[in-house]
Amino acid sequence: MIDSDKGNGRDRPEGYFSPDPWGWLKEHTDARIGLGRSGVSLPLKEQLKFNLDHARAKDAVALAFDHSRILEDLEKLSIPALHLQSRAADKNEYLTRPDLGRRLAPESLELLKERVKKDPELFRDRDVLVVVCDGLSALAAHSSAVKVASGFLDLARLGGLKCAPVAVVSLGRVAVADEVNDHVKAKLVVNLIGERPGLSSPDSLGAYVTYGAYRGIMEESRNCVSNIRPAGLKTEEAVRKLAYLAQKAFALKLTGTRLKDDMPENYLPFEEGLSFLPAK
Repeated sequence: MIDSDKGNGRDRPEGYFSPDPWGWLKEHTDARIGLGRSGVSLPLKEQLKFNLDHARAKDAVALAFDHSRILEDLEKLSIPALHLQSRAADKNEYLTRPDLGRRLAPESLELLKERVKKDPELFRDRDVLVVVCDGLSALAAHSSAVKVASGFLDLARLGGLKCAPVAVVSLGRVAVADEVNDHVKAKLVVNLIGERPGLSSPDSLGAYVTYGAYRGIMEESRNCVSNIRPAGLKTEEAVRKLAYLAQKAFALKLTGTRLKDDMPENYLPFEEGLSFLPAK
């Protein structure tokens, strides 16, 4: 029997490869660690897996946003919503002109103005506005956006907050929610958007929380809850964290770098008697 753990490797049997001693960490993460090696190269299995994950990430970016599906799912939950479009004409322009994804198309802008004017009771004095965008992963929006939106809106209403109809924006970037809020004028905006896919996370949803959002507000004024997906931050925990950030934002009247995510493990969404105000 050949002892392949000794010597300089010339006595190793044909087909032998040495596994990475840190491979056990793979039980705890989807990150690309513990791949092992075959000589100086990756094992064929890991190379093929890399190619597959790379293809999935590219597919997530290229996938068309099914806004009708989002609107139908929201309607089933009795959540009012409207569909808007950014100034990007198609996915290629969206990827090459990020600035166009941050602005509403003129037709959508007029539609929003008309809807606000037509249904004032749905938009007047709103505390919360949720926006859903495909971003860089329509797959993420399809998988998790409605679950997160409905869960958060349910908690917000239980907490006594008034919620505006959900704005579903095709080919939208994070900042497009600011322009939507120029006309809705909600106190707090939560933009649920597909994040840039990674090799192990093509379906990651981000939630950007902005207090007093308006077109041109600085990025430092936002908080972000990231990696919302079945294999990452679970929907229930993401909703609880959003509730915490919202409650804290309303108490301090701000979000961003001055609002810290220090949510205690036993936090109950919108629980009474919880003060976020600094001690005098």
